[in-house]
Amino acid sequence: MDSRTGKNIRMGRLFDAISKRSLVLAYSHGVLMGASEGMRSLDEMRTNMEAMRRANGLMITPGMVKYLEDQFVGKDRPSLVIHMDWQSYSRSTIPYEEGSVIELAQVEDLLRAGADALMTYLYVGHRDPEKEKLEIERNARLARACDKLGLILIIEPRSAREKYVPEDKTDVSVMSMYCRMSAEIGADIVKCIYPDDTAKMQQIVEECPAPILVAGGARKANPHEAYQVAENCIRAGAAGLMYGRNIYQSQNPRTTLNAFMSIVHEGKTAAEIIEAEKAR
Repeated sequence: MDSRTGKNIRMGRLFDAISKRSLVLAYSHGVLMGASEGMRSLDEMRTNMEAMRRANGLMITPGMVKYLEDQFVGKDRPSLVIHMDWQSYSRSTIPYEEGSVIELAQVEDLLRAGADALMTYLYVGHRDPEKEKLEIERNARLARACDKLGLILIIEPRSAREKYVPEDKTDVSVMSMYCRMSAEIGADIVKCIYPDDTAKMQQIVEECPAPILVAGGARKANPHEAYQVAENCIRAGAAGLMYGRNIYQSQNPRTTLNAFMSIVHEGKTAAEIIEAEKAR
């Protein structure tokens, strides 16, 4: 017996046995942005989590585990994914041009809590190269700890320059580089933002050895646009989605989640989803 068995079992929980894909519900924005629509109170979070229980995984922060642990108990419940880090790079309230990142728990704490996976950030391209070195060192340490304990490591790489070089957000050379770096460090899964182009997405997927889950980002004004992005990602070879606000801030999180699940696991198109909605 060794920790590879633990990783394989946890990957089997997180990924559908038939489609080999996953949809993880990102429900941890409070640590980055404070209270917001869809997660303003514990009661609202519990109601939404019950509605979204079909997700393959559900990501919350370490501090919320004690309040929401019952939502993960049972064979028909999603895998517990823990959002490991706090960061101030992407914050819009009291923003920084370049932020900082820190871990909120130890890997052993997450294992004791019953987590299947943890997610950490990897910021590259700082003005001070020492900060990037420390980020690489930090993620490598977490990767080795996850290897030792059999936990799944999800790395979300981003450019530290996004606030003042916004082109980095969709520059395929930048994105492919940091996704490949994440896999080389030891990520079992890489979370990547969508580069607004299916061909770019396909290149990123092809050049990253680890499976890629695509982030949903801010809620789209038109949910049909979010469906189309999801279809594009799956068509480009992504292993699934890690969506949050486009689901839990929708008018009906249960119905919206089911729509995205059908795109991820059944290969349905955005057009088919939209047509089915019209028929209801």
